[in-house]
Amino acid sequence: MPLKVTRKQILAFRQRAGELNARLPAGKRSLRRAAWAGLQDSMPRAALLSIHARVDGATHVSWEDPSLVQVWGPRYQVYVVAAPDLAVFTYARLPETGKLRERAEQLAGRLDAVLKGGRMRDREVGMGNSLRYATLTGRLAIRWEGARAPHVWIVPPPKITVQKARAELARRYLHVYGPSTATAFSKWAGIGIKEATQAFADLIGELIPVNDAQLLAADEEAMREQPAPPAPARFLPSGDSYWLHTTAHERALLVPNEKQRNELWTPRVWPGALLVDGEIVGTWRRAKRILTIDTWKKLSAAARDAVAAEADTLPLPDPGEGMAVHWN
Repeated sequence: MPLKVTRKQILAFRQRAGELNARLPAGKRSLRRAAWAGLQDSMPRAALLSIHARVDGATHVSWEDPSLVQVWGPRYQVYVVAAPDLAVFTYARLPETGKLRERAEQLAGRLDAVLKGGRMRDREVGMGNSLRYATLTGRLAIRWEGARAPHVWIVPPPKITVQKARAELARRYLHVYGPSTATAFSKWAGIGIKEATQAFADLIGELIPVNDAQLLAADEEAMREQPAPPAPARFLPSGDSYWLHTTAHERALLVPNEKQRNELWTPRVWPGALLVDGEIVGTWRRAKRILTIDTWKKLSAAARDAVAAEADTLPLPDPGEGMAVHWN
């Protein structure tokens, strides 16, 4: 029989697995844990704010730590990942056969010949947006600072098979987003349902049924545990892994109110999500040292103080001290 768990248990598990209850100590091990399912960085420096929510002592340059690297990851979005995990977020998405695989390998070969061991801005390579397909070979890394076109370069070929890389990507996904399904994994990773289903099949001995989905058996005990005390407040940026859900079911689980879901997952640029005492309670946007918060319910004085204190710790590159918080 499947393990039956409640919404409260699932959210508590995901916050624990996503390192959102208490910050990890500074260091490259903690950065890798924070980036276990990747840190989306398509909004410039969103990955930095995701690091700040999980790792103690984050500064405005933490995303540049030598232990991290940028790639065009799931869905060809910019991601920050641990350098040893580059293949997990790129090579794992390479189809077994077909035109896309051929195109990816051809582009990587052409890029290698053009770069000759160096680095170049992607627009200077002359391959257009199709260059992103080369990332599927696991041989392409990037550096994107937001204001200008990214630099690209070639890295050594992966030392694992596509199948093993994809299985590991599924493990990472299930640990942070579980319990979940092959369909949801397919949409999140940007791979075909056939490949996603096979990845889950490759993990069959490692999975258990939970509700109408799957969970890593290694995470069963954590799912059953009493919820840990949630963080008083966390500012989760656009695309943060805690709320980067691609299916209507998962979004409804996280934010039951439809109107509020539409305010968070907008048709255009997503705002940030405000997490208070284990629940997303509103959205936020920042302009330099001004933080505008739209809450969905009245917060206690203690909660507002916790939010303001958290805001003052955000690792911003622009000069100044403190943060002006505007409540709507």
